[in-house]
Amino acid sequence: MKNIILASGGTGGHIFPAESLAAELKARGYNPVLITDKRYQNYKSDCVNLETHIINTGTFGSGLINKFKAGASIISGYFEARSLLKKYKPEVVIGFGGYPSFPTMYAAVNSGYKTILHEQNSMLGRTNDFLAGKVDRIATSFDDVSGLEEDDMGKVVLTGNPVRPAIKTLREMPYPSLQENGMLRILVTGGSQGASIFYQVIPEAMALLPADLRKRIRIDQQCRAADIDAARGLYDKIGVSADLATFFSDIPSRLASSHLLIARSGASTLAELSVAGRPAILVPYPHAKDDHQTVNANALEDAGGGWLMPEGAFSAEALAAKLESFLNLPDTLKDAAEKSKQAGRVDADKQLADLVEDLIGKKSDSEKKSNNVVAECDMDKKEISSLVDVSELKRA
Repeated sequence: MKNIILASGGTGGHIFPAESLAAELKARGYNPVLITDKRYQNYKSDCVNLETHIINTGTFGSGLINKFKAGASIISGYFEARSLLKKYKPEVVIGFGGYPSFPTMYAAVNSGYKTILHEQNSMLGRTNDFLAGKVDRIATSFDDVSGLEEDDMGKVVLTGNPVRPAIKTLREMPYPSLQENGMLRILVTGGSQGASIFYQVIPEAMALLPADLRKRIRIDQQCRAADIDAARGLYDKIGVSADLATFFSDIPSRLASSHLLIARSGASTLAELSVAGRPAILVPYPHAKDDHQTVNANALEDAGGGWLMPEGAFSAEALAAKLESFLNLPDTLKDAAEKSKQAGRVDADKQLADLVEDLIGKKSDSEKKSNNVVAECDMDKKEISSLVDVSELKRA
C-alpha cells in the first residue's frame, strides 16, 4: 500500500482538512499518515482512524530564551520527521500549514520527496509562505490568494478546502424550519484563538431584546476556560437558554440544528458552514496575518451567505438589531442559508486527492530523486540551526 504523509498544525483549522483528505485517500487505497503536534488530541475525529505521529515543534515567542527553545524544538522535530519519512518512504508529502508542519515539510523538500502545500486561507500563512518556492504544487481554497510569488503561480491548483465527512453529510439535510414564532438556535464558536468578545457582547445583546423575543433564542456557545463561568452567569441572569462548553466534540450535530452561526472567519469555519449551508455573522480575528480573516468573511458576504461585522463594530446594540430582524423576518436567514450552500465546495477532498494522484503519476522512475542520497546523509547541526534562524523564519 502506498504511503502518503500529511503534515499539519495541531489546531482544527489545519487538522480538519487533513483528516478529510485522509478519509478520501483511504477510500482510494492509500495509507495516509499524519505528522502533527500534541494539540491534535483536542481535535482528532473518531470517524477517521488515522495513524498519527507527534513530533516536537515550537513557535517563536518574545524574548531570547523563548526563541532559543522554539528553535531547539524545531530542530528536534526536523530530525524526528526525517526519520519518519525514511521509515514510510511516502509517495507524496502534503503540508496543511501551521508551525508544526514546517519540520516535516522542510525535511521532505530536502530529502527529494514530492510535495504539496495546501493553503486554507485567502493569504499564504507564514509557514506556507516560506515553503512555497520549494514545493511541487500549491493547492488553494480561494480563487485569489495573496502572497504568492509570480514564479510560483504555475504550481497553483484551486481545490477548495476539504471538510470533515460528518459535515459533508449535512449538505443533504434541509435547513431547519424557523417558524414565525419558533425558536432561533444560534451556534457560537471562537476558533483556536478564542474569542472573549463573544461572551461579553452576545449576552448583553440578548438583554437588549424584548422579553418575548429573548425567550425564542437558544445559544450553544464555545467559551474560553477563563470566560465560561462569567458567561454562564450572564445568561442565567437574563433567562436565556444556553449550553456552554470550552469545546464541542459534536459540532456537526449542533450545526445541523442551528439556524445561525456567530463565529470568527477562519478558512475551515467558512468551508464547513458553506458546505452545510448555514448563514453566519462573521467577526474576523483582528490580529490575523494581514487581516486575512476579513478577506475570508468578505467572500461569504459577497455571496450573500453571511454578514461581516468587524470587531470594532460588533456591539451589543448592533447585534441585537440584527437578531431582532432575523426573528421578525425568518426568510432572511433561509435565503442566506441557500446562498451559503451555493458558495460551498463539497468536493474539495476529491479535488485534492486528484492532485495527489496526478503528482504520483508524473513521478517517473527517471525523475525520482534518490531518497537514499540526501535522506541518508546526516546534515550538520549548524546547518539545521540556520533553518530556524529568527531572521529567516520571519516569513515561516
